[in-house]
Amino acid sequence: MERIKQALERARAERASQPVPISSEQASPVPTAPPVDVEQVTYSQTRHIEVSRPMLREKRVVIGFDPCKFTDAYKILRTQVLQRLSENHWNVLAITSPGAGEGKTLTALNLAASLAMEVDYTVLLVDANLRHPSLHEHLGLPGEPGLSDYLVEDTPLTELLVHPKGIDHLTILPGGRALLNSAEMLNSPKMSKLVDELKNRYAGRIVIFDLPPVLSAADAMAFAPYVDATLLVVEEGKTTKKEVENAVDMLSSTNILGTVLNKSGKD
Repeated sequence: MERIKQALERARAERASQPVPISSEQASPVPTAPPVDVEQVTYSQTRHIEVSRPMLREKRVVIGFDPCKFTDAYKILRTQVLQRLSENHWNVLAITSPGAGEGKTLTALNLAASLAMEVDYTVLLVDANLRHPSLHEHLGLPGEPGLSDYLVEDTPLTELLVHPKGIDHLTILPGGRALLNSAEMLNSPKMSKLVDELKNRYAGRIVIFDLPPVLSAADAMAFAPYVDATLLVVEEGKTTKKEVENAVDMLSSTNILGTVLNKSGKD
């Protein structure tokens, strides 16, 4: 862990505007953001999908657990993220990692679910990993249709959004089918327009995009300018110093909100 922190500090010294990293294991709680008025959200046009608590627990989604160290870590992360978003008047966040298999998608889902527990916010979680959409697998949801259908087939969003029952205030936009030209589609004018619409449609909405790993494709770097900030997930014992520094450098067009050290505990 110390190895990764030192690498981030060196990379951040080159970009003086970067904030201090967030660690879901060691961060201290901070006051939550001031409440805002939330437009009454109804799901009259959104698909409702049942998700069972045992399945959520099996997939390690916080909603499936009683209060414990695992859920507390995400509450701390949630609190810090809310404060930093509020301080900067941001509401669009991307989550990525340097490489594959470092836990970014599960982190995105658990952060989104934790944020949705806040009564003053609604959350839209978008699977923007169009190379390998997998968010739906963590909730047992159908993978199609999704974002790729909106971008390629002009399928209306009302036919794509999913509300997992039991997770109030959370809406999911699945990725849909995988696209070979994923970087180009994420960098398209249509995607830019969609981000703007999602950002401004509802007061009190936080939009989270789960992006592909930074170092394996151009997707995250191409999409980064559209979001307010990016959260970088790194894995203890796997992510190297060089990978972290390279990822931070490649994300220079956005604000690095912080880092999440994943898989640093035994449970």
